[in-house]
This record gives sequence, C-alpha cells and structure tokens, in this order.
Amino acid sequence: MSVFNSMKINASGLTLERMKLDTISSNIANVNTTRTEEGGPYLRKEVVFEEMIEKAYDKAAERNERVSSGVKVMEIFEDPENLRSVYNPEHVDADEAGYVTMPNVNLLDEMVSLIEAQRSYEANATALKASKAMLNKALDISKG
Repeated sequence: MSVFNSMKINASGLTLERMKLDTISSNIANVNTTRTEEGGPYLRKEVVFEEMIEKAYDKAAERNERVSSGVKVMEIFEDPENLRSVYNPEHVDADEAGYVTMPNVNLLDEMVSLIEAQRSYEANATALKASKAMLNKALDISKG
C-alpha cells in the first residue's frame, strides 16, 4: 500500500466521521421535535456507508487484486421505527386521545454514537498525520 493510498483512505474516513457527527448533532437537536415539514415527528437519521473497492494490479504476483480505497456514504437513512407516544393532552400536536407521537431519538444512544464518531475521527486524523510525516521523512531522505 502506498502512502498516498493510506492518505486517501484516512481522508475518506474523516469525511465519513464528519457526516456521522453532523447527523448525530441533528438527531440530538431534534430530540423533542414533534412536527416537521414532511409532517409527523422527527425521524432519527443514520448514516449508511460501504467500503470502496478498486481493482489494482499486483506486479509481484502478476495478477489483478481488489483493494480497499476507503469508505463512502451511501445514504442518510431515516428510521421510522420505535416512535414513542406520550400522554400530553395540552400539547399542540396531541391526537384526540391526548397522545403526542415523539421522535425515536434516544439521547443516551446518540451521545454514545457521538463519542464513538469523535474517537474514530481522531484516529483517522492521527493516521493521516503519521502518513504525512512518513512522506515528509522520505522526501528528506531523498534530498540527502
């Protein structure tokens, strides 16, 4: 694996984790939103991603291989499951029986996901910094 390929993988990881952080922030901000533009309560969003696979030629083995080149975001999925009903007859969005349909956002789960995404972002940033340092060292060695 070349240094540039590892940098590309880390950059895609940074992009993914940033997207996750933005999505989690949106979920946390809308934890009590009972009415959206689409109608109904806010639906928890989740980032769906997959590994990017590329074909590469291995000169030593003289064959084509499939190698990872990072990750890519496929979609931001809205989860319609596990909406909560809360009895609050004074609420503007209450139904005839006095129940309000609340978002399916669990603040504790979102905080755990937020910490996980932050740590993954930091790990990718550290790996990218290490790749950059190796590349700079290789350039320094080639000068001398």
